[in-house]
Amino acid sequence: MTRVAAIDCGTNTIRLLVADVAGDRLDEVSREAVIVRLGQGVDRTGVLAPDALERTLDQTRRYAATCEQLGVDAVRFVATSATRDARNRDEFAAGVRAAIGVDPEVVSGDEEAALSFRGAVGVLGSRRAGPFLVVDLGGGSTELVLGETVPRAALSIDVGSVRLTERHLHSDPPTAPEVAAAHADVAAALDAAAAAVPLGETVTLVGLAGTVTTITAHALGLPAYERPRIDGAELGVDEVLAACDDLLHRPRAWRAELGFMHPGRVDVIGAGALVWHDVVVRVRDAVAGAGRRLDTVVTSEHDILDGIAWSLVDRLASR
Repeated sequence: MTRVAAIDCGTNTIRLLVADVAGDRLDEVSREAVIVRLGQGVDRTGVLAPDALERTLDQTRRYAATCEQLGVDAVRFVATSATRDARNRDEFAAGVRAAIGVDPEVVSGDEEAALSFRGAVGVLGSRRAGPFLVVDLGGGSTELVLGETVPRAALSIDVGSVRLTERHLHSDPPTAPEVAAAHADVAAALDAAAAAVPLGETVTLVGLAGTVTTITAHALGLPAYERPRIDGAELGVDEVLAACDDLLHRPRAWRAELGFMHPGRVDVIGAGALVWHDVVVRVRDAVAGAGRRLDTVVTSEHDILDGIAWSLVDRLASR
């Protein structure tokens, strides 16, 4: 048995998975997520803000302490959209190295998509029919990857909950012109995705990450965040779209009262819901254009963190 730690540092959230691996089993020991908003202002400035950087490094030090306490054998730290876009990512890398003793790996959008696919399909693959379209909706980017057991086509697009909020959704609740501008941004990105990924081949659409799991909690009417009910939830397309529309058009004070809503997601969930709405509609229509129906959407709590853990196991085995 090997105990590994996977860290996913995204635009909005930094997350840790500690897991024991034996053969083809990945047994979770601890899973944590903290919203640090590393990508605050990156879309506009092109640099990681000093306060955002310090919040992230402070949480990295906490994760380092957890890894030491749990006796982790190896750590892989993966950074994604916000760090890819930042001119001062070397400063970030030095801070991470000092905090936890490993170099952060700033992965490409393609590798991010592949890791997300492996994490989700590794759990769902035996229970659902493929091809799978796995969509990892983050704060700065969204990855779409299609395949059966391995990715066959993938693209990372620069739309996400934080990025779109900062670009367009400034009012509370957002105005019709703001919403229209955000929809146009997503539509252009999805045009590029559709040119690279055959969306119409999708049999099972799988949504990952905090925006999607939060929307799922809303669609299920949960009074609090219940991971066992959210993980693997299969919802009708119309249910998902209705939940997205509701969250988008509500004021932030109303969202903050929802028992399942993380406080750090209150201001950006509307933009995330808009992205997820438009992705689901685009995939549904592409599947219909191929002569089939997409009636449901699956949510998975197993995502890039699980994929990072498996990739670390592969590295250790090849040594």
